[in-house]
Amino acid sequence: MSDFADLARRALRDSGYSMKAAARAMNYDVSYLSRVLNGKQKPSKKLASSLDSLVGAGGALEETVLDGDEKERVARSTANPSRLDAGTVDALAGVLAAYRRLDDVIRPESVIPASVTQMKEITRMLRGARGPHRDRLAEVASEWVQFSGWMLAQVRKDKKAVGLLNDALELADEIGNGTLAAQALNFKGYIARQQNRPQGIARWFSAAANTPGAHPAQRIGDFLQAAAGMAAMGELDVALRMVEDAEGLTDKAAAIPPPDTAYWLTPAFNRLNMGICTLALGRQNEAADHLRSGLAGLPDELRDAPWSWEHKDALRRAVEAA
Repeated sequence: MSDFADLARRALRDSGYSMKAAARAMNYDVSYLSRVLNGKQKPSKKLASSLDSLVGAGGALEETVLDGDEKERVARSTANPSRLDAGTVDALAGVLAAYRRLDDVIRPESVIPASVTQMKEITRMLRGARGPHRDRLAEVASEWVQFSGWMLAQVRKDKKAVGLLNDALELADEIGNGTLAAQALNFKGYIARQQNRPQGIARWFSAAANTPGAHPAQRIGDFLQAAAGMAAMGELDVALRMVEDAEGLTDKAAAIPPPDTAYWLTPAFNRLNMGICTLALGRQNEAADHLRSGLAGLPDELRDAPWSWEHKDALRRAVEAA
């Protein structure tokens, strides 16, 4: 309940709404809205939906609210992790999916506090979990730790982000989940790119591309981004071989849907990665074409996502250099 309150309060602020203005816009009593936004009362389903629509969250904000049965299950498992059940893991996975969608529509600064709080609760639950559902909870925990690291990386809290990504990688290895391990390494490559460290870019994206169990669509993007790092170091022959490796995976990636943990890995998204790569190779016109196509191919709800700003900036640089 308090997590929803925190998320909704920050989302309203980011959208330019005061509490009174939001109450007027939704035709709700301001005192009721105040109790909800201060975590003193659970929102009704109708209010959660109205708030979601008001801030343009596309249903994600509403889906962070557990229903009565889910809340009871999670409460029981929190109090006694050794009696973890499948319903609890399903509920936590559903909330995490909603948080991931919030990352596409709300500023990361507004999602981080609640995300980190949830992450701590779930990793604490994992330490005491036993039985047949523990490994699946470990998957959710690894993804949540990884997601929190990604959010911190976006706001350049690099040291904390790297620490969480290392923890996520250990959890993924513990349960043998290659897609989660590859994604954690990918995010470390992203941090290296923000730090303008070509060796780190090449190292982490190459490691992600060669992680056993990584999805072909992950490997395509990772090879392309590793190639950009190699190109920045002047290793053009190596970079071009990596591009060939990526292109060789196209048919395989098309035949296998991307994993739920990396739902954004569409052909359009990998056009963005190709744009980053060809820009590093000095092919500005080609880079601009890839970046324009990739951005245009994103679903409507992703086109203004904060993570897309990097690609829009790359397009601007490609056009200016052409």
